[in-house]
Amino acid sequence: MQTEGRNAVLELLKSGATIEKIMIEKNPQGSLNKIFAQARSNGVRVQFVDKKVLDKQSVTGKHQGCIAFSTDYKYASLEDIISGCTPSEGFVILCDGIEDVHNLGSIIRVAECAGADGVLIPSNNSASVTEAVIRISAGAANHIKVAKVNSINNAVEKLKEAGFWLYALEADGTSIYDANLKGNVALVVGGEDSGVKRLTRERCDFTLSIPLRGKVNSLNASVALGIAAYEVVKTRL
Repeated sequence: MQTEGRNAVLELLKSGATIEKIMIEKNPQGSLNKIFAQARSNGVRVQFVDKKVLDKQSVTGKHQGCIAFSTDYKYASLEDIISGCTPSEGFVILCDGIEDVHNLGSIIRVAECAGADGVLIPSNNSASVTEAVIRISAGAANHIKVAKVNSINNAVEKLKEAGFWLYALEADGTSIYDANLKGNVALVVGGEDSGVKRLTRERCDFTLSIPLRGKVNSLNASVALGIAAYEVVKTRL
């Protein structure tokens, strides 16, 4: 879906809609700077382009220096995910700052294949479920509940209240092969550069690590999640 015009794009940003990107005319002035600031606050990708690019892309001919591209993906709520879990076998994935669409798409694909009940992503500073993410997930995003939450830390507390054990995936934790992953499980995976944020990690019950035997000191986020998710699956077979 394409939205044109300054007021329309700003209202779209305020609505919390899933926006893949916003094209803004180079050297923005006035309210275009406000749109750029709001987009950055929402974690939406902004592309600065020449006016002639916007003119060519515009359908209405009244783009006013900005065009937003959004998807119609329907998010679930955290409550929907929790209520849909099998008693004592709930399985949820929390993404703490996954900004790369390829990683998010792969994580959603892994989660769906592993039988997870849902995936949580933060509203800000995170990739959203765009057409690209749906494509990268091989369509898995259409078969698993994905919820946007205002705060990952609040989501952690709500999951605890619902009887979940929270496990942060980080490099300096207990070996995942020594963990008891029975019961209601929520795995927290962090971004490529920052990992699981400190405050989030402190709220988790355990920190788990995947032993590395080679010279490279880390795994891709979606690969690490895949290994951990199937350790959960193994306990339920």
